[in-house]
Amino acid sequence: MTPPLPRRPRWRSLALLALCLAPLLWPLEHLAERYYRSELAGQNRQTLDLYVANLLGTLHRYEVLPQILGDLPALRIALDAPHVSTNLANANLLLKDVADQAGVEVMYLMDTTGKTLAASNWDKQDSFVGRNFSFRPYFSEAMAGRLGRFFGLGTTSAKRGYFFAAAVRDGDTIIGVLVVKVDLDHTESLWGNTPEQLLVTDHNGVVILTSRPQWRFRATRPLTAEERQAIIAIQPYPTRDPQPLSLSSSAWLRQSTAIAETGWNVEILAPRSLINRPVRTVVAVGGATLLVLMLLLGLLMQRRRHYLERIAFEAKARRELEMRVAERTSDLEGLNRRLKQEVLEREHAQQELVRAQDDLVQAGKLSALGTMSASISHELNQPLAAIRSYAENAEILLDHERTSDARGNLKLISELTGRMASIIAHLRAFARRDRHAPESVALQPALDDALALLAKRRRSMEVELIRDLPEATLWVQAGETRLRQVLGNLLANALDALTEKGPPRKLWLSAETTPQGVNLYIRDNGPGFCMEALGRASEPFYTTKTRTQGLGLGLAICDTLMRAFGGELLFANHKEGGALLTLKLRAGSPGVSLQPSEDRSV
Repeated sequence: MTPPLPRRPRWRSLALLALCLAPLLWPLEHLAERYYRSELAGQNRQTLDLYVANLLGTLHRYEVLPQILGDLPALRIALDAPHVSTNLANANLLLKDVADQAGVEVMYLMDTTGKTLAASNWDKQDSFVGRNFSFRPYFSEAMAGRLGRFFGLGTTSAKRGYFFAAAVRDGDTIIGVLVVKVDLDHTESLWGNTPEQLLVTDHNGVVILTSRPQWRFRATRPLTAEERQAIIAIQPYPTRDPQPLSLSSSAWLRQSTAIAETGWNVEILAPRSLINRPVRTVVAVGGATLLVLMLLLGLLMQRRRHYLERIAFEAKARRELEMRVAERTSDLEGLNRRLKQEVLEREHAQQELVRAQDDLVQAGKLSALGTMSASISHELNQPLAAIRSYAENAEILLDHERTSDARGNLKLISELTGRMASIIAHLRAFARRDRHAPESVALQPALDDALALLAKRRRSMEVELIRDLPEATLWVQAGETRLRQVLGNLLANALDALTEKGPPRKLWLSAETTPQGVNLYIRDNGPGFCMEALGRASEPFYTTKTRTQGLGLGLAICDTLMRAFGGELLFANHKEGGALLTLKLRAGSPGVSLQPSEDRSV
């Protein structure tokens, strides 16, 4: 007899192999960290550019004010005759009025010695009138004929602000300085409460604006003796000795950009946890994958061992059989029968294996069919609900012998079945990623279909529909299914907005032809768009709804489809309240069929 195969410590070998492969997780961690660091850097760069643009926009809005207002006669008269109280009173009132209209914190007028003669806060407890600010750099810059710029803490108001100063001239002679102080607290408050921290440092490296108040007016680098003397002289901060701010590189990922015209440096700091968490997740997934592979390898090795044992056993049986045949030729016939039976069993097992494979393929087909059925069910839900409503109404009409009205309902049901066929065709076309060129589509029928699908919801909400559409059919360049998708989405959004207010609820629909094409207007008397939503309504994943109400893709999809038609979707608020949506579509050629080839060619 052949001795059995020796058993080897296979699981010990697998453990050793796992230890050898474990170092592969280190480059995986490195690659994941590089990827997430790059993604975070790109996001932070966009955020940084946005905040810099917002900050510069705020400053640019006010930097020309002192140069323009310096030519006002009332200010020149006050500088020429400061001893006349009426001149100063007129200047005070003028500066207060201009400051209120421009939205600046304070405006004040100084003579050539730096003494404040008039100010917009002349009637406040912290009035600048009579104060001397000649020690401020913006005063000396303006007296030199240049535009003075300075950021600092007010010595009188104890409020931060950015100062613009320009000389007031009488011909070529400088007779005074006009200063505008801009409040940047509002800009700082817009930075919000996010994991990323933003800070702005001046030329001294001192934090002047930040999303974390405890960092304000702290030095990000050591100050030189000259810088400390300058701080004492011009007093830009509430302290003459800014405390150091230590930002560990192991805790923060830093990106910065410089603003040349102000000498500032804007920096965004992202906590490393934003990278460490996903990296740890990737490493954990990689480790789990490696463990699963090791387990699969162990199972394969075990199956291979069993297979080898079976082969050895069969070889042993054949040898014993040959010996018995040689010894007992009389048993040859019985042995042949047993061999034939074994062959039949093997063939039967092979057939069972083929049938099992066929069952697996059929199960895969049924799974794919279930997925497609779910998609079609979702798309056909509204048309089926409308067909059911029309059918129930038709039954009632027939009971009352109103056959003409029932015939109308049946016609609508026929149109909806055609619409359902169009939806199925459109789903097939979408699955193939077809690209249809815009064709001529009748606007009013498409709008009527979209309204019909939402009629039950509109009536349950008691929304009054006000239509102001031309009697003549308006033809536009679009695709019927995609145009209905856009109209249905926009009307559904309007009804969503109207749920936020009480009765009366109204929805206006109007259209007009223009030299450029056809404009369709959809208006409601809901709460309208906020300022942020007006600028970001067409962005993907931007929504003012809760996560359970929407993902923020509806308006983005509508905007994409409109641009595919060669049209445009505009968002605005109506002057009488509520949202106003404008669909600008290219004019189409009149036709006899209301069904474009988009819905027929599948």
